[in-house]
Amino acid sequence: MADNTTTDSNLSTPEEKSSLKLPVKSMDGKPTGEEVELDPRLFGLPRNDHVLYLAVKTELTNRRQGTHATLTRAMVSGGGRKPWNQKGRGAARAGTSSSPIWRSGGITFGPQPQIHQMKLPAKVKKLARKIALSIKANSGVIDLVEDFDLAEPKTKEIASMLSSFDIAGKSILLMVGGHKPMVVMSCRNIPRLEVKEAMNASAYDILRARRIIISRTALDSLTGGLTGEK
Repeated sequence: MADNTTTDSNLSTPEEKSSLKLPVKSMDGKPTGEEVELDPRLFGLPRNDHVLYLAVKTELTNRRQGTHATLTRAMVSGGGRKPWNQKGRGAARAGTSSSPIWRSGGITFGPQPQIHQMKLPAKVKKLARKIALSIKANSGVIDLVEDFDLAEPKTKEIASMLSSFDIAGKSILLMVGGHKPMVVMSCRNIPRLEVKEAMNASAYDILRARRIIISRTALDSLTGGLTGEK
């Protein structure tokens, strides 16, 4: 497999752009009056398509199960005895009915189970996530929402929040801070909505979403985790 690592010069943090400010909204889509300045080290990096390509390719490759398989001539049932005598029939000689040239015989050079795996340096993976967040921030598709939790699964409340943000029906990534099982259960019946803990969202998750909602705690978690500050 080709070496997908890049040199240190290619991974050096590019010059950051000016910071962005986003208002924090409540679940009903109304501004709370608080405005947050996004860290330019996380949301102000220039685009780097090669780093994004490596991150997305690695994740999609590692998702492959590699369970595809066909039967070889050794796996086909039957074929234990010679179909007919070697001579006397005037036909081509045959040693087994499991031969690949026979109907229902084995498959020659067919796919077999294998492991699909790629490794990406943690430095590249982290940089890809920051670049993906920067692209979404510059595109104006990120919304900040105040921290919320649910005492019990309530799909209606999540659906109402998406409607108030005017993003219902779009591909949405909801990034929350910490483990929130009730929020996850409330979202699982809403199509095209994916819930991720902030630090578990990959560059691929971020790029494929048309809109991103980040809770206030999730933003702090991202800033601390991806910039090395706790």
